[in-house]
Amino acid sequence: VQLQASGGGLVQAGGSLRLSCAASGRTFSNYGMGWICQAPGKQREFVAAISRSGGSTNLADSVKGRFTISRDNAKNMLYLQMNTLKPEDTAVYFCAARSALWTMRGGEDLNSYNYWGQGTQVTVSS
Repeated sequence: VQLQASGGGLVQAGGSLRLSCAASGRTFSNYGMGWICQAPGKQREFVAAISRSGGSTNLADSVKGRFTISRDNAKNMLYLQMNTLKPEDTAVYFCAARSALWTMRGGEDLNSYNYWGQGTQVTVSS
């Protein structure tokens, strides 16, 4: 499956962004999806994941209450609504797809993702 992330940009602290990820090439609803970020000089980190149907989600503790992950299987789209952004949210955000079955801590294992998009830069100024 091919993934194309978009929607990043420069925003002030406290602001909002909505990231989108367009999927193509395979049946989108067959894949759990996730958002992973990588800050400068750091390893990639799990942000959020959603099950194939969209009925289950998992969020990193650092973004709970601020970010929401959702998907539209009819449109082959994945979203990340980012509210109350903080400077520490600054990173490149990647969308990724995984064929593994959903578990309680679904999507946190970055090695479980089979396909990755190219990333979109999010910069939050203080």
